[in-house]
Amino acid sequence: MYELGDDLLMVASDRISAYDVVMPTPIPGKGELLTKMSLYWFGLLADIVPNHLVSTEVPDDVAGRAIRVRRLEMYPVECVVRGYLAGSGWKEYGETGEVCGIALPEGLRESEQLPEPIFTPATKAEVGEHDENVDFDHAAELIGDRALMAELRRISIELYQRAAVHSAERGIILADTKFEFGSSPGAEVVLADEVFTPDSSRFWPADRYEPGGSQPSFDKQPLRDWLSASGWDKRPPAPELPGEVVEDTRRRYEEAYERISAKSP
Repeated sequence: MYELGDDLLMVASDRISAYDVVMPTPIPGKGELLTKMSLYWFGLLADIVPNHLVSTEVPDDVAGRAIRVRRLEMYPVECVVRGYLAGSGWKEYGETGEVCGIALPEGLRESEQLPEPIFTPATKAEVGEHDENVDFDHAAELIGDRALMAELRRISIELYQRAAVHSAERGIILADTKFEFGSSPGAEVVLADEVFTPDSSRFWPADRYEPGGSQPSFDKQPLRDWLSASGWDKRPPAPELPGEVVEDTRRRYEEAYERISAKSP
């Protein structure tokens, strides 16, 4: 993030992180693909909530992987929506039968579709720390306005539902996602950061979906799987990534963009 007059310049790099640690090995073209995906979704969702995009006119040395955005007062909560039981939600469900204080039916399997999408906010951790799932009441305390938190929940679920239908029409399951919101003069809720990218969402190929375990994906799951198998303790520094993991990850980012937008990178 860079100051650009009264606005900000948001640059998406080719770096990639997992388990809140930045990898030493970049994914070529990742920043440009993330920017394209966010721009596509910003256009598709603009009727639901305003977003922070000002312009794609940026300095030449970051052209294609940066956008000019409004400066916002950010809310200190990540707004997570889950339509399927995966990741930290699956882990929490196994321990308590709930996710962020929301009781779920007994006997659900990993990656199973939930009866309806649920809103499961998380705290924004300091650099090097892990985000923490919290219940709605705690999130409302952090925001300082329960009615505003309820509005963030409503908007988040509506965004997820719109994108889930759009993705399903293209053979992709949108398992879950996270949003960040802020406010600016004249707009109490503004969608910020990236939106519906493989870095902020879980995308699964619908034709290979089979609940009861982890799913093949278009997101960072292949990277996470390799890191887990490597024996790394999930603390910095992270190991260098082998070429096949880099290429597989890059290819999945490209395919997700192509299928969702019907455009070539």
